[in-house]
Amino acid sequence: MKKIYHLSTCSTCQRILKELEPLTGVELQEIKTKPITPAQLAEMHKFAGSYEALFSRRARLYQERGLKDKPLTENDYKNLILEHYTFLKRPVILLENEIFIGNAKKDIEMAKNTLHP
Repeated sequence: MKKIYHLSTCSTCQRILKELEPLTGVELQEIKTKPITPAQLAEMHKFAGSYEALFSRRARLYQERGLKDKPLTENDYKNLILEHYTFLKRPVILLENEIFIGNAKKDIEMAKNTLHP
């Protein structure tokens, strides 16, 4: 499976998608218009090892809700990601049995090398 979960209004996601081209055979899912399902999140969790690894602390709602001052559990991270797309660290790139989360330069480079060996 080759799939990228992204946000079309995010300039960083747009830049990364262009950097990864060509995206032949890659399914793109825009998470605002087509929210991730519990099954999709469970699949991401299987590769990532934790919901916390998939969670974005940069989300505006994270600050607004004062979540940085609260102890969050794995179940909290899971529920927050399912509640609102902004809590998913993006993009999330699934390539066969590998996952690349977020926009760190080294992760995007590894994803690109995996996608285009």
